[in-house]
Amino acid sequence: MSMNSIQNPTIPNDLNENCYWQGIEGCASNLALCNAAANADAPILLICENNEAVEQSIRELKYFCSAHKQLPVFSLPDWETLPYDNFSPHQDIISERLNALFHLPQLERGILVISITSLMHQLPPHKYIAANSLDFKVGQQLEINKTREQLTLAGYQSVDSVFEHGEFAVRGSIIDIFPMGSIVPFRIDLFDNEIETLRIFDSETQRSKEQVQEIKLLPGREFPLDSDGIAAFRARFHELFNIDLRQCPLYQDVSDGINSPGLEYYLALFFDELNTLFDFIPKNTIVFKQGNLKAAGEQFWTDIKSRYEDRLIDRYRPILQPMEIFVSVEKILSQSRNYRQIEFKIHGNAIDLGAVALPELASNPRLAKPFSNVERFINSEENRTLFCAESAGRRETLIELLKQIDINPTPVEHWSDFVSGDCEVGIIVAPLDHGMWLKNENLALITETQLFGNRIAQRRRRSKTQSNTDFIVKSLTELRINDSVVHIDHGVGRYRGLQTITTDGQATEFLALEYANESKLYVPVASLHLISRYSGAEQEAAPLNHLGTDQWQKTKRKAAEKIHDVATELLEIYAQRKARKGYNYNLDQEGLEKFSALFPFEETPDQENAIAAVLDDMNSGQSMDRLVCGDVGFGKTEVAMRAAFVAVQNNKQVALLVPTTLLAQQHYESFRDRFANWPIVTEVVSRFKSPVKQKETLKKVADGKIDILIGTHKLLHAEIDYSNLGLLIIDEEHRFGVRQKEKLKSIRANVDILTLTATPIPRTLNMALSGIRDLSLIVTPPARRLSVKTFVREQQDSLIREAASRELLRGGQMFYLHNEVKSINRAAEHLQEIIPQARICIAHGQMAERDLEKVMADFYQKRYNILVCTTIIEMGIDIPNANTILIHRADKFGLAQLHQLRGRVGRSHHQAYAYLLLSGQSRLNRDAQKRIEAIQAATTLGAGFTLASHDLEIRGAGELLGDEQSGHMQKIGFSLYTELLEEAVEAIKAGRTPSPDPDLNKSIEVNIRIPALIPEDYLPDVHTRLIMYKRIASSDDEEDLQELQVEMIDRFGLLPKPLKLLFCLTELKLRAQKFGIKKIDANVNSCRIEFSATTVVDPLSLIQLIQNDPMHFKLTSGNQLQFEHESENAEAKLAFINSVLDKFKIAEQKAA
Repeated sequence: MSMNSIQNPTIPNDLNENCYWQGIEGCASNLALCNAAANADAPILLICENNEAVEQSIRELKYFCSAHKQLPVFSLPDWETLPYDNFSPHQDIISERLNALFHLPQLERGILVISITSLMHQLPPHKYIAANSLDFKVGQQLEINKTREQLTLAGYQSVDSVFEHGEFAVRGSIIDIFPMGSIVPFRIDLFDNEIETLRIFDSETQRSKEQVQEIKLLPGREFPLDSDGIAAFRARFHELFNIDLRQCPLYQDVSDGINSPGLEYYLALFFDELNTLFDFIPKNTIVFKQGNLKAAGEQFWTDIKSRYEDRLIDRYRPILQPMEIFVSVEKILSQSRNYRQIEFKIHGNAIDLGAVALPELASNPRLAKPFSNVERFINSEENRTLFCAESAGRRETLIELLKQIDINPTPVEHWSDFVSGDCEVGIIVAPLDHGMWLKNENLALITETQLFGNRIAQRRRRSKTQSNTDFIVKSLTELRINDSVVHIDHGVGRYRGLQTITTDGQATEFLALEYANESKLYVPVASLHLISRYSGAEQEAAPLNHLGTDQWQKTKRKAAEKIHDVATELLEIYAQRKARKGYNYNLDQEGLEKFSALFPFEETPDQENAIAAVLDDMNSGQSMDRLVCGDVGFGKTEVAMRAAFVAVQNNKQVALLVPTTLLAQQHYESFRDRFANWPIVTEVVSRFKSPVKQKETLKKVADGKIDILIGTHKLLHAEIDYSNLGLLIIDEEHRFGVRQKEKLKSIRANVDILTLTATPIPRTLNMALSGIRDLSLIVTPPARRLSVKTFVREQQDSLIREAASRELLRGGQMFYLHNEVKSINRAAEHLQEIIPQARICIAHGQMAERDLEKVMADFYQKRYNILVCTTIIEMGIDIPNANTILIHRADKFGLAQLHQLRGRVGRSHHQAYAYLLLSGQSRLNRDAQKRIEAIQAATTLGAGFTLASHDLEIRGAGELLGDEQSGHMQKIGFSLYTELLEEAVEAIKAGRTPSPDPDLNKSIEVNIRIPALIPEDYLPDVHTRLIMYKRIASSDDEEDLQELQVEMIDRFGLLPKPLKLLFCLTELKLRAQKFGIKKIDANVNSCRIEFSATTVVDPLSLIQLIQNDPMHFKLTSGNQLQFEHESENAEAKLAFINSVLDKFKIAEQKAA
C-alpha cells in the first residue's frame, strides 16, 4: 500500500517539513487521522476551529478508533461558560478535563481533540495535578479525620450522600467518594484504620456492587484551596487590586476556603506561573490543524476583550487582564511550530488522500423513483458502497427502501470489516453524519443524513440510568420546619423539628408539632406513619386544630360521611369497568424477551415496574386504564411500545393518539425503528399526507392490514373504522381538551387504554390516586442528565445577550419562547440586533405545515442556532443540542406548561439553563408568583409529579371534586382525604359499610420503654434520619424491614443497638396489628395488652392462656390482658412479649 493512501497517510519526520493534506471530504479526515494515529509512534493533537467541530470529530474518531486496540480518544472540553463569567463549569466537565490533563504527559499513542478557544485558556502547572493526586489501595493505613482534611483540601465537597463528581461522605467507618476522572463512585470500608474493602457503588440506590483493588483520586478542581493556595491568592490579590477587601465577596469566599462561582477566571492568583496545553503534551506529539484557526481565535480574543471592558466597572469583583488568564492565538500558533504539524488545506504541495465529495444523493419523494440519484451513482461508478444507518431500526428501513432500486446490501459490523471483506454493497449502524468517497480505493460510504437531507435524526446520548426517587405524595421528603402536617388522631399542626427526650431513663426521638394556642404535641418517631404533609390549601392558610377538643373528630367524621357518597359514585364507574370483560392477552414470553432485548438502554427500576404493571393489566382479562406518569425524556415511550407489541402479537390493532403532527411524525419514526425486525405494519395519519394517501391508509386500517396507527385527534373521528382495535395509547394527555376526552370516554368502554404524560393534570392525578385509574410513576432520570438551572429575571437585553452567547460559544442552540404570533417577527428582529452572530429561525402554529417541518428539521441539523417560537415546542421534539431556553412573560403560563417547556432543554449531558423572564413593570398576581416559585424549587429531575401535586395546592383541590367536597378537603388536607377515600372504596368493594368514625386502624400504640432510635452519631443528617424513620414506620411487613436493614448496613455501617431495637419494635408492632391489638404498654415488671373492638384474636386462646398460668396473666376491664414479666433488659422484654403473642390464635371467620 502506498505511503500516501488514506489507510497509511504520510506523517512528517521532522519539524522543518510543512505538511498539508487535501482530498479529505466528509468523514475521511477523521478516518485518515485515526489511521495515522494507529501507525504513528506518537500521540496526536487535533485542533478544531469551534466546539461543534470538536463534538463531531470525537464522535467519528471514537467510532473509527474502536477497531484498534489501545488507541484512546481524549477531549479537553470547553468550560461552557463565558470569559469572566460568574458561573463555574459543571463538575462532569472538570472531571473530564482533569482526566485528560492527568494522562497527557505519559501518553504514547492516542488522540486529543480540542477547540482553539479551549486551547487559548491557560492551565494550572502540570506538576499541580500529579502532585495533588491521592491513591487508595486495599490494606493501606488510613486515618479518617486526616483523610477528610486531605479530601477537603484537594477540592472535594463533604455531603450527606454522594451523587456527583467531586463529592465525598463519611459515615462511621465508611467513606463514599466520587473521584474526578472516574466514571463510578467508590465506597471505602475501614476496619480500624486499615482499608478493608474498596467497592464500586450506585450513586442513586446508594447500594454497593463489585470490589476493586485500588483507586486513584485526581484533585477536585484546577486550583488549590488549601492554606498555601489561599495565602498565595490573598497576597497576589492585594498586590493587583487596590479595593476595599471587605466589600469583595469573592475575596472573602476564598479566604474562608469556599469555591466561589467563576473562580476559574482567577487561576493566575493561585500559582507563580501558569502553563498552556503545550506544557502537558509529550515533545514528539504531532499537531493537526483543522479549519481557519487564526480567524476563530481572533474572534474569541475580541469577545474576551469586550467582556473584559464590560466587566471592568464592577468595583466589587475586580478582574484580571486577558493576558494573565488567556493566551493569544498568535502565541499558540507559534508554540505549535515546535511540533511536527499537518494542516488540512488545499495547497500546491499537499498530499492528496483521494477522498472527494459525493454527488448529490438526497432522495426526492416526489419522483416515482425517490432514490434514482443513488441508483445512478452505484451503477455508473466502479465502487464498493457501504450505507450507514443510525440505528438497527433505521437499518431495516433503509434495506427496505434500497430494495426498490434492486440494491441488496449485506449487514456488516464495522467499517474496517467492510474494507477487509469482499461484499459489493454493505450496510452498518454507526453514528456518522458525513459520508466519504475514496476514489483511489474505489470505496464509498453513504450516510442516512445524505439520503434524507431533511430527516430529523434522534441520536440518543443516554447511557444507563440510575435512580429511583421515592416520590410518594405522602413521603415527608419535602418537609421543612414550619410546614403544616396532618396527624390522623389530632388534626392539622405545624412541624417544629426533631427533638430527643428522655423518659423513664430511655432516650427517644420525637417530632415536635405545634397546634392552635401554641399547644405542643410530641410524636414518637415510631408513629411517623400517622403523619402526612398537609396539602389542599396554601401552607399559611392551613386551619390549625385545637388539641384536647373533639373538633377534629367531628371534622373527620363529617368528611368521612361525605366521602362515603363519593366512594359509592366512583365505585359505580369502577364496577361498570370491572364488569366489562376486557380482552385477555396471551403473553408470548419468547417473542417479548427478544423484543425487550433490542431496547438499547438498561431499563430503570421504575420503567420495569411500569412495564410489568401494564403487561399484568393486559393479561388480567379486565379492561386496562392506566396512567404512566414520567418526566420528559424518562422512557415512557418504551412502556407503550411493549404494550403495543403484546397487542399486535394477539392480532389486535393499536391506535396511538398524539397532540401534534410533529410529534406524530417523531413517534412514527421511533416506532418503525423499534419494530424494524418484526412483520408489524406502522402507519401515520397526519396533515403531511395527501388526502388520497390518507384515504388509502384508512382503508387498510379497516381491512386490518395496519397494526399500529399513529395520528392526532383525527383518530377519534367516526369515519375511521378499526377492524379490531385492542389498545389505545394517549401521549401527552394534558394537551387534550374536554371534548376530546369525552370522545375518548365513549371509546373507553371496550378498549384497553394506556395514557402517557409528564405532568398529569391534577384531575387525572386525583382519579389515579383514588384508585379509579391505575398509576405508574417513572421518576428515574437517565444517567448524566443534569437538572436544569432555573433563573427568574426581569426582561433585559444584556441578560438575553449573555445567555445566548454562553450557549452559542459552546456550540449549542437555544429556544426563545415568545407566545404571541403577531409580534413574533419583531421579537426575532430584536434578537438579531442584540446578538448579531446568531442564525435565527421562527416557528409557530399558524405556519404552513411544510414550512414548519422544514424549519424544525433545519434547526435540528444546526443550520440555525436560535429558534424563536411559540409553545409549539412543548409538544416534544427532542433536540439534544439545545440547552438554553428563554421564556418571555413566564407569568402567563400554567405550572404544567412551564415544566414541559423547561423539559425541552437538558436532554444531553450539558448543563442546561432556563430563564423565566418577567416584564419589569407589571405586578405578578399571587397564583403566578406561586407558580414561578414552585418551578424554581422543583429543579430535581423527575419533578413533574411533585409539581402536579403542587398545582393541586395552588388551585386548591376544589375544582376536582365540585364545591361541596372541597370544603372538607380544605379542613382535613388532601392526603388524608384521598386516604379516607381509598379506605371507603375498599370497604364498599369488600361489602362492608365504611365506618363513619375512621380511626384508621393504623394507630397502634406500643410503649414498652426501651431505647429504640437512630443514634445521631450513626446518622447525623436530620433530613436523612427523618426519611429513614418514615420508611421504617411505614414498612408493610417483615420482608420490607429486612430489606431496609440490609440497605442501612450497606449505606451507613453496622446497626447500633438502639437501631436494632427500633427494628424489633416495629416488627412487634406489625404482629400486633394483625391481631387487632390497640395498645401494648410495658414497664419494669408488668405489661398490658389492650385489644380493639374489631380484634381477631380467638377469645378461647386467651382463656386457655389465663387458665394455664393464672398467677401471671389476668383479663381486666373486658378488653385488656395484663401479665408480669421478669425481664431485665430490652431484648428479653421484647422476646417475652413476642412469646405471649405466639400463644394467640386468630378466630375463624364465621360464614356471613
